[in-house]
This record gives sequence, structure tokens and C-alpha cells, in this order.
Amino acid sequence: MASQTQTPAGGTLDPVTFEVLKNSFVTLVDEMAEQILRTCHSFVIYARDFSCALCDAEGNTIMQGSQDIAVHVGTLHLKAKAVLEDFAGDIHEGDVFAVNDPYRGGTHFSDVSIVRPIFVDGELIAMAQANGHWADMGGGTPGSFDVSATDHFGEGVRIPPVRIVDRGVVRHDVIGLVAHNTRAPGDIVGDCHAQVEATRIAEQEVFRLIDKYGTATVTTAFAEVQDYVERLTRARIAELPDGVWETEDHVDADPARGEGLVAIRVKMTIDGDEIRYDLSGSDPAIASFLNSGAGVAFSGAIASAKTFLPEIPLNSGFYRAIKVDVGPEGTVVNAGWPNAVTGCVSGAYEKIMNAGFELWSQLLPERAMACCFNLEYLLIGGRDGRIDERPYFMWYDWMAGGWGGRNGKDGQNATSPVFGVGLAVQPLEGQERLTPVLTTVHEIIPDSGGPGLHRGGCGVRKGGELTAVESSVMSYCCDRSRSVAWGIAGGLPSLPHGVWLNRGTARERFLGANFSGVAVGPGDRFERPSAGGGGYGDPLERDPAEVLEDVIDGYVTVARAARDYGVVVEEVDAEICDFRVDEQATAALRERQRAERPGWLDEDPEQVAARYRNGELDVLDLVRHHGVILDWGTGELLPRTTEQYRALLRRRSAAHWADAA
Repeated sequence: MASQTQTPAGGTLDPVTFEVLKNSFVTLVDEMAEQILRTCHSFVIYARDFSCALCDAEGNTIMQGSQDIAVHVGTLHLKAKAVLEDFAGDIHEGDVFAVNDPYRGGTHFSDVSIVRPIFVDGELIAMAQANGHWADMGGGTPGSFDVSATDHFGEGVRIPPVRIVDRGVVRHDVIGLVAHNTRAPGDIVGDCHAQVEATRIAEQEVFRLIDKYGTATVTTAFAEVQDYVERLTRARIAELPDGVWETEDHVDADPARGEGLVAIRVKMTIDGDEIRYDLSGSDPAIASFLNSGAGVAFSGAIASAKTFLPEIPLNSGFYRAIKVDVGPEGTVVNAGWPNAVTGCVSGAYEKIMNAGFELWSQLLPERAMACCFNLEYLLIGGRDGRIDERPYFMWYDWMAGGWGGRNGKDGQNATSPVFGVGLAVQPLEGQERLTPVLTTVHEIIPDSGGPGLHRGGCGVRKGGELTAVESSVMSYCCDRSRSVAWGIAGGLPSLPHGVWLNRGTARERFLGANFSGVAVGPGDRFERPSAGGGGYGDPLERDPAEVLEDVIDGYVTVARAARDYGVVVEEVDAEICDFRVDEQATAALRERQRAERPGWLDEDPEQVAARYRNGELDVLDLVRHHGVILDWGTGELLPRTTEQYRALLRRRSAAHWADAA
């Protein structure tokens, strides 16, 4: 039977018009992104640390673009609603607003949204939003990532919804007030205007669509694309079994409470055609900036679901079918004002995502994926001695890393973080031109992928040297130095994060995976890894031919092939990549490891730590086989963390080995 076509006033568009407008909205948002890329001032935004969206008159997301960042998209509707709430009855044609408030649904202070209401014939019909990461928002350290901050007053400028364009007149005083409380006011002003112009492009495109289809048709499409996504989402959920699933992931520690992992607990309930996430069981907020606000926690849960339902577009219709209870204020996932939250994307956010991945891997095992590497930022700021005026510089860097091993496939090597796969690695040449920091190494790390039947993707090592720096400091926002990226279904973990300064010299220091304001000077050298992904499945079940191929490709060393996979590889001629598997020795080694490995997790942690300190064991032996976590700088055992980590390793890995029984 042919479908009946109704008028827009009847609430249903004909299928062709609907499809054209749905895709036009995606194109509109992508055009906003193109405008930002062509006119932004900062290197951070040029590397695509930004996102855009089109919202309806109530602030609900109509559509995102094709390369937007997950954590941004899940919060943009909340920022739009904050503008509507604060300026109810006082929003006019030609107005533009700015907001970055993480306690009103934003992410962190660096992510500043520019919001433009769109009017037709005096009626508000939509809102265009361009969100960008501004490289500095003030606070105690260059780049505004201060791990020592315990409240927002040490983190930077908080912008509640504020009018920056008043009926078409730019409020340079307001923009200047914000910009001149940062270390890079020129970049801030330039990026702000680039985002303002991006929202104008969106407004222009909405007007073009209205000229062609009429206001009633376009506004009906705004509603119907959300209804469409809701129907798709509910239909897909209805195919899944009802039930309750629970798991947890962890932040490394709370500085106020000593060592011990901080739990982020995720409970997921499926009831008919609806999913409910419950994060209320998470631990209290910590005395560091790795907490998240409610908007980020909501976004993390949504992003984990969207990762496993990639065929469904994302707008507010998705949120109608997938509900998120972030729990009361005061927890690590809903810290509330004035708790510090700037490091949320490296802290609570990606832990919520990866915990969600573990739950969805049980629901959709064909798409199962182990834990992915943690988003990290390294920042060096100070004065640039290459230039007579000694201007402020900020070397602001993030790395690619490994995604988790998957059902039937290895994890992806050197990929953007799950925080946002549209995020680009910054070009080294551009960094070196703009800052007095020279990159000395940038390479894939062998053995960084978590061992498994399907190996985790490999991470990356990046190092550099400071040249003509003056009055400079280094800060690092990361995690998983202790809550190492984990495997599932028997797979093993990756490796710990952390920064080394002047490694291999008399001035060697391990700075860890979270620090700020460390003084650095000319000639100082640094390096840090991005972890690989966790492994999927028992590594002793991996085909020796695949392990051999990994050795040839440089993803696994000969030594770790034996230690992690029980595969004995002989080096015939490394120059021409000639390696061979000793099948008889491999069979014997695997048999011995199957018998011995259950006992490794029961060995005395102090004795294991002593064997590490005397060189008998290395870091990978500890985190993968013995489940022992140390302070990697001093070699000191962390007993409480080790106890927690071992319990997780038993559940995710050892319990799935055939010899576990």
C-alpha cells in the first residue's frame, strides 16, 4: 500500500521532503564546522576540538554534524536550555549568547558555546550553537588544567549564559572581559568571532530552507527528525532482552583520601523499549579536577549507547528513549558547584563510557569491545624566548591511542580517543612553528596493546625537548596510571599512563598521570605513552600465526610474545623481518602457563614488588599477570589499589580462562 502524504500542518511530511530536510540539517551543521575551521585563531580548535548543533526553539537538539565530538554533543541541548531559562522573555532577533558553565550542563570551562537564537517573523524557531575548546580560560596554570584545584575558583573563568551580541551589536566589552582574564586574549577573541560567524551561517541556511519549503514545513521537520530518532531507538531497544546489568570503572585515586581506586558505578536497566542508566552508586567527589558535572555524566552514558548503536542518528529523540539518572550532587560523576571539574573528560566521563561498553558488550556480543585508552592532555606554557616581545605560548597536546580488542577483530591502533573520534592529532610542524617545543619521538609502542584472543590496539609514545622557553611550567591531565585500561572475556590490560621528565639521565623524574605547574626549562626532555586498548578473549587462545604477524609488524616483541601469549618466536633475521614460531616449544609453554597463571594473582604483592625493584619483573608483568600496582616512580606498593585491581582482573580476565575452573 502506498503511504499517504499529509500536509506539514497535519504533522507528517512526505517521505522525500522529510529525508531531504533531515540530511539538510546535517549539512547545515557541517557548514558551521567548515566556517570555524577556516576562521579560527587557535591551533587547538583547528585540530577539531569543537562541535556544532542545530536546536529547536525549546533547546532540544535537532541534529549534530558528521564529525562532532561525543562529549560536546551530549551537552549542547543543556546549554541551549540554560540560555532560554536565564533570558526568558528577553531574547531578541540578532542576539548571540556565550556559556561554558559546567554546573548548568556544560563540560568544562574551556568548552565555550556560542548560541544564536533564530527568528522568523518575530517568532523564535531554532537555536544554532557552536562549541569550541578555548586554549586557556585563566586559572592557576597555563591551559587551565590544574590538578591541584579543588574548586572552580582555581580553574578559570566561569561564564553563565551571557549576551555577547545585543540585537546585532557586538558587545566587545563583554567579550574583552572574558578574553583579558586568559593568557591568550587574541586567540580567544578570534575564536569567539569564528564561532559567532558559524552560527550566522546556520541562520542563513535555515532561512534558505524556509524560502524553499516554508516555515511550517521546516519547523515540522525539526520535530519529526526527533520523533524519527526516538522511534528508531525504541524499536532497536525493544529487540534487546529486558534485565539489569551493572559494572564499574575507576579513577586512579582521591588525593584527599590516600591511595585506592575511586569507583564509578554504572547500572543499566532495559524495560521494554526504554533504557535507564543509574550512576547514583558512584563514590563521593574527589579533591581533584577529575570529577564531572551532571551534563558530562549524562553525555558519557549516552555516548556509550550511541557507540553500540551507530546506525541511529543522534538528536534529542535519542534521549527520550535512553534516560540517565546521574544521582545526587556530591559524587564523582555529579560533583556540583563548586567542586573542580576541568579534568572531567579524562576522569569520570571516559570511565562512564568504558563501563557502558562493558555492559553493551554483554548485550550485543557481536559488537563487544574492551576498554579503550584514556584521553590525555599535556600542556606546557610560559614565555617564548625566540621572540623579542617574549609572548605567552601554550603547547597544548593530546595523543591518539589504542581501542579495545573486539569480538572477531583486534582493536584499532593509534586512533582518536572515544571522547571524540573527530578529534585530530595536532601536526608536529605546526606545533614547532608556534611554540619553542621540539618533538623528538612519535611512534607506536610495541606491547602496548592488551593481549587477548583479539589484541587491543597499540598506543603511541611521544616525546619532546624544550628549547627557548622562559618561566615555563608543565601540566598533565590524564588517568589510568593505576586503573589500567582493562581487557574483557579473558583479555589482559594495556600499560599505565604517565609522563617521564629527563628519562635516562641523572635528573630523571616520573611525574605521573596527573600533575600541574611543574617548572621546566631549556633542554628539559619529556616523553609519555598513550595506552593501548585492553585485550578481548584469552591470549593463550590467539593463533600463533597472528602473534607472529604482530612481531613482524612491530606490535609485539619476541619477549612479550612468549610472556603474554605463550608463543615462542625465533628471530632468524630481524633486518628482513624473518621470524618463525617454534610450535613444539609454544605448545609446552602454553601448557605450563595455563597451569601456573591462576596462582599469579595470589602471590604476595610485597614479594612481587620486590622482584620488580630488583629487575626480575617489569611493569607489564605486574599489571597483566600479578595484578600488582605500584607508585611507578618510587616502586612503592599500593596495597589497597592492588587489592581492588586484582579483584577486577579476576572478574574480567581470569574468570574467563578455561583453566580457571
